[in-house]
Amino acid sequence: MLRHRSARAGGLLLTLIILMAVFADVIAPNGYDDQDLLARLKPPSKEHWMGTDQLGRSIFDRIVWGARISLMVGIVATAISLVLGTALGLVSGYYGGWVDRIIMGVMEVLLAFPGILLAIAVVSIFGPGLNNVMLAVGIAHVPQFARMARGATLSAKAMDFVEAERAIGASNARILWVHILPNIVGPIVVLSTLSVGTSILSAAGLSFLGLGAQPPVPDWGGMISQGRQFLRTAWWVGVFPGLAILVTVLGFNLLGDGLRDALDPRMRLNKNQG
Repeated sequence: MLRHRSARAGGLLLTLIILMAVFADVIAPNGYDDQDLLARLKPPSKEHWMGTDQLGRSIFDRIVWGARISLMVGIVATAISLVLGTALGLVSGYYGGWVDRIIMGVMEVLLAFPGILLAIAVVSIFGPGLNNVMLAVGIAHVPQFARMARGATLSAKAMDFVEAERAIGASNARILWVHILPNIVGPIVVLSTLSVGTSILSAAGLSFLGLGAQPPVPDWGGMISQGRQFLRTAWWVGVFPGLAILVTVLGFNLLGDGLRDALDPRMRLNKNQG
């Protein structure tokens, strides 16, 4: 993976974003809600690198603090979809029959809805807020993990080592969690990496619609929503949060691409032959 150019670029971008989130109180010690009404909608300058918003708050400071929110949303939402989807996919692929038909039937129904629409429906049921956004985005991405885990399980359970475990009387639980799960981790890890970026993008969309973190929390999607009314007169209010989302999602996608190549021997072989 270290020899993969896009993986190195993605890792560098994510390292910068993570450091910015971890040391937000050092990089932006003034906080994300400090207002200076006399400095409203000021353009980028030495004092405010990315300008100020309609309340005189530093856009740079809010983006730095918003990195914590975005990373937390992406990681927690992906963890929810990873655990639920992988468990459902394992059970569905291993047992087959009516269990497979029921689980995958439900997943197909969920996949029939656009992810953002499904997330909006979940938030509408539980109400707006950061915790509900993470839950909604996590549920919306469960079918992807379930299908991935099911396909990998179908391939793994046909291997000789699984038949050998059955022959010596190993339980289904042992075969699933000790033998099959470790052998399908590769594609699940790649999907998880890509899903973090997608989750951040989905959460930003919900916040843009006013269903995510509520003001004054510096959510990047909410900042774009607040800045759209100033695009002609103060473009920096909405453009810089959008660039922050772009860089973060790009970093996860590039890293996921490198992980996919590193964990798939066939892709390495094809590149070497090429």
